[in-house]
Amino acid sequence: MSNAVYFVSYKLKKDASVQDFLLAAEKLNNEYMSKQKGYISWKQLLEGEMWADLLTFETMEDAQKISNPSEKNDLAEKFYSFINLNSCKVHIFTVEKSY
Repeated sequence: MSNAVYFVSYKLKKDASVQDFLLAAEKLNNEYMSKQKGYISWKQLLEGEMWADLLTFETMEDAQKISNPSEKNDLAEKFYSFINLNSCKVHIFTVEKSY
């Protein structure tokens, strides 16, 4: 079975503090994301004003579950409070081949 990559691109809100955003992301990762079934890694990428999160999971099912949480998550809400949600684009890919 192939790994799955959850890829989200977005821009931060105009008044967002990058330092506070990264702290919120780290807290979300350490206290929630890294504990989810199938979690492998989370990388945050930046080009100019465009951010991208690259989360890798063991299976497509694991990646899809993270996009539809069954409970309210204050850590996720804090993280998303920095993001211009209108700029978000989400894709979930399977890893077909690695080199």
